Amino acid sequence: MATLHERKHYREAIMKALYETTEGNRLLGVTGAKLRDDLQVPEQDLAAACAYLVGEGLITVEWAEGNTPAMVTLTHHGIRLMEAEEEERG
Repeated sequence: MATLHERKHYREAIMKALYETTEGNRLLGVTGAKLRDDLQVPEQDLAAACAYLVGEGLITVEWAEGNTPAMVTLTHHGIRLMEAEEEERG
């Protein structure tokens, strides 16, 4: 099981990857397999991070069997959060 630091890192990495890949477009998503492979996140940790982000209202997930994220998409709230972070960075 991942440590608290790792869990936070996975969540941030997922949000960043989604925002960059979809260019902040709610109509686009990323497969769970692509996130897992690109971010090198263990399957169970990816599912846990996605479930957390769903609970926060930042992403939506279409789940496959075994609680595996099939398709992951940013919500409006998630996009606004990422845009605010981008603006802070300049």
